[in-house]
Parts: sequence; C-alpha cells; structure tokens
Amino acid sequence: MYYSTGYRICAGCNTEIGHGRFLSCMNAVWHPECFRCHACNMPISDYEFSMSGNYPYHKTCYKEHYHPKCDVCKHFIPTNPAGLIEYRAHPFWIQKYCPSHEHDGTPRCCSCERMESRDTRYVALNDGRKLCLECLDSAIMETSECQPLYRSIQEFYEGLDMKIEQHVPLLLVERQALNEAREGEKNGHYHMPETRGLCLSEERTISTILRRPKIGGGRTSNMVTQPYKLSRCCEVTAILILYGLPRLLTGSILAHEMMHAWLRLKGYRTLRQDVEEGICQVVAHMWLENELRLGSSVGASTSSSSSSRTSKRGVRSNFEMRLGEFFRHQIESDTSPVYGDGFRAGYQAVKKYGLPSTLRHIWMAGTFPC
Repeated sequence: MYYSTGYRICAGCNTEIGHGRFLSCMNAVWHPECFRCHACNMPISDYEFSMSGNYPYHKTCYKEHYHPKCDVCKHFIPTNPAGLIEYRAHPFWIQKYCPSHEHDGTPRCCSCERMESRDTRYVALNDGRKLCLECLDSAIMETSECQPLYRSIQEFYEGLDMKIEQHVPLLLVERQALNEAREGEKNGHYHMPETRGLCLSEERTISTILRRPKIGGGRTSNMVTQPYKLSRCCEVTAILILYGLPRLLTGSILAHEMMHAWLRLKGYRTLRQDVEEGICQVVAHMWLENELRLGSSVGASTSSSSSSRTSKRGVRSNFEMRLGEFFRHQIESDTSPVYGDGFRAGYQAVKKYGLPSTLRHIWMAGTFPC
C-alpha cells in the first residue's frame, strides 16, 4: 500500500488514482477497492493473494476453485510432508481420492472398481462384495436370468463359425461355490485376486442360484440356491460365472470361458497358459467390441428421454456403455504375463492373420503365429 504523489491510472477502473492510497501489484497500480478477486468479486485486502493466469484470487477462493477435492470424502486433498498435493486417481474413471482411503477400509465396487463416496451407498452382496447402484442396474443375479445372454453369445460364436455343438450347462454361483470348484479343478490358470468364471471338466455337485436375492437397506437377502449335479459326458461339464455382475462383464467372462470349452471340445492340446488365456481374452474382447458397436447404433436411434433403467431390455444406458468401455480397457491394459501379454500377442496375431488362421496355427504349433 502506497500513497500517490503523481499521475497514476488504476488498472481496474482506468481512472486516475489521484492523491491517496493505492496498491502496486501485478505490474500495475490499483485503487484498493478495484483490486478484486476473480472468483467472488470482492476486494482483496489480504497481504498475500493467489493467481491463476492473469487473474488474482483470495487464497481461500483460489483453494476452493483449484485445490483438488477428494471424490470419496469430499474434503480438500491434504498436502504431504513435502508440501505437495498428493492423491490417487483411477486410470479409467479418473476418480481422485486421498491416499489414506486405500488403507482405511473404504469399499470399492466389485465391478467398476470405483470407491464408495460418502454421499453414496453401495449394495452389500451375500458374499461380502459391494456393488454400486449403477452397476446393480444391469447386474445378473440368477441362473435363469443369464440364459438369454448365454444364447446370444452362442449365436456370436456361430457367427464366427465356431459353434459349440455340445450342450454345456451355465450356472451362476456365489463366490464360495466358485472358489471350491476352482480348488477341485485340475486344469486351468486363474486370474487373481478373484476368480469370476470357470470352465469345469470334473464331475461334481454345485450350488447354483435359483432365485435372485431381495435388495433392501443396502443389503441382499432371501437368496435361494439349489444343488446341481454335473455329469461328465465330454471334456466340459459346466461353465460357472460369479453372480451379481453387470451384463457386459458377465458376458465377457462367459465369452472367455466358452472359448476354453470350445478348445477342449475341439481336441486342442494342452496349451501354454499365455496362449490359451490370451486367445480366450481375444474372443471376450471381440464380443465386447461387438456389444458396444450394437449399443452405439441402438443408442443413436433411441430417444434421449428413454429411461436409464432399460439395459436389461436391450437398450444400453450411457453408463452401461461407459462400463463396457471400462471392461474393454481392463482387458487391453492387463499387466499380467498370462492374461495381459497373452491377450496382446493373440490380438496382434488375429489382427494380422485373422481368427481362423490363428486358431489353425495354435492347433499345429501350440503358439501364436509371428
């Protein structure tokens, strides 16, 4: 703050300052009442202020507008001991959150992987998983509900000239039943930390979900299961899928497991894990791309006033389309040597030679063509 003794023009109102107090900052001079915050338009009388571009801000206003807030707790993300703003961000959803939420028990949706925010409540499934309400919208909860999806994927395989001749039962199961079946299965590689699908070749009795659970108070209840006896009449006895996942995720897992079934029923040799899982991921990726393409064409011809809860009747909501893109991104960005590297090698082979030629090479050599 200075006292004017000469001819000066205020950078705020473009009038002469005259005699009296003025501010000298930002390479200009100002009437005290003309130097205002770009956010709240109130005069800045503090000794310190913040800037963005060529605009001044109160420090509190600048923090409100530019300091990142946590998408989980809704508070400003704190600075670390070095005075830097440090946060975590989901690579697909760009959900920003405090690093502490990775260790404080904050739930994640078991489908889209987004963290549960303080102003949203996720549904707790019977086996301890949490599901966000947007993923719940298209979730498949019982075996009978999954049969139309199973038939549509069978038609997808027929369109690839890869019809599965043998009837293979499809069962939706809880996490415990899937893990028990995995432990008893001699063949296969399982994607950790959680198995979501399994192609069985052993005889056993499986507890399958007969009636979907009721949802109330943020929890599921009254789910009905029944034992299902699997008899071995071929190399594949059943396909098991974890219940409670959205339609597009359920479908991509099912397309993957059906490729395992196709390879076994066609008599392929025991393949290297990255080759078998890689080609199964390629087919799952192809199915997802097809669904997203169909969803885009349907969405383009559907009125924007349509209900968002129409995903199970064939029309994709905007979120379900985004969810499908996330599942596709998961396949493409997987870092595991078996699933991730296997997919990328298989994808390049199919892109270069086509699926039939790639499968013929796998049959003869047990590897992807170079």
